[in-house]
Amino acid sequence: MNFITLETLIQQIQRNILMSRKVSFNYLLEMNKVIIIVNAEVNPTGTMTLASPTTNTMVAGLQRAINSDSAHIRVEVLPSASLWSKALTLRESEQNLIYCPLTIEIPPQLSFPGQKIYQSCKDIYGRRKWVEENLGFKTSIGNAWLGDLWLPVVLTDHETLYQPIIGEGFMPNSYEQPINLNHKVYKSLHYLADQFLESFDAPPSVYLLQFSLIDNEIVFDRFWPFPAAPAIASLKQHAPDLFTQYWNCLSEQPAVKSSQEKSVRSKTKGKSSRSQKSEV
Repeated sequence: MNFITLETLIQQIQRNILMSRKVSFNYLLEMNKVIIIVNAEVNPTGTMTLASPTTNTMVAGLQRAINSDSAHIRVEVLPSASLWSKALTLRESEQNLIYCPLTIEIPPQLSFPGQKIYQSCKDIYGRRKWVEENLGFKTSIGNAWLGDLWLPVVLTDHETLYQPIIGEGFMPNSYEQPINLNHKVYKSLHYLADQFLESFDAPPSVYLLQFSLIDNEIVFDRFWPFPAAPAIASLKQHAPDLFTQYWNCLSEQPAVKSSQEKSVRSKTKGKSSRSQKSEV
């Protein structure tokens, strides 16, 4: 029987750690450029114009997450309108692009993993009809019963993490987290999100399920396939914030779990385990 000394074991562990870091670092170096897509104007120097303070905060949060991984990644901020003419050029000239949209307005000809789910989520009335007919939840009607609550969902290739509910603040464009709801509401929200994302074959990302509560009953409004404006509330919470989770999802890194996740569902062979719907 061969025995390994403590010193040899420590050296092997150190080599394994260095190798894992090297693989992660090399993967990041392979990404020539990250493009953050926003619903705003960007001048040639890269400075956004006509952008809201909320959009600036979202971009800053995402840039901080990217820079914390590697300073070697080039980050460019582009308005979604410019992609209508640049989509083909970008696709042909850059082989290692990673797109990080912060807007639902994505040109349908842009080739990236989230294209299908972005177009699906943009069809608000179609998704409301689907939820009502297939899952039995009430939905917003026109501009009535619009959602003022958001369930953040961190979807990776291996698991689904549900983070605390976000609600509207007292000031315009302000948001608060966490908002506490009863257990049955959480279970129903998790069921709704789980079924929706699997049915539309959603890729890894951070999603926001927007809804309202009427007499403690869920009224579905829409799904956002990226950390939309309410996600800025997570920047005031303990790490990781939703923009860090978003970057981890898009760069194929493991999600960082925190004690605030309400539920964790593991995935087996690409499909997540399912919970039974709980009536509210």
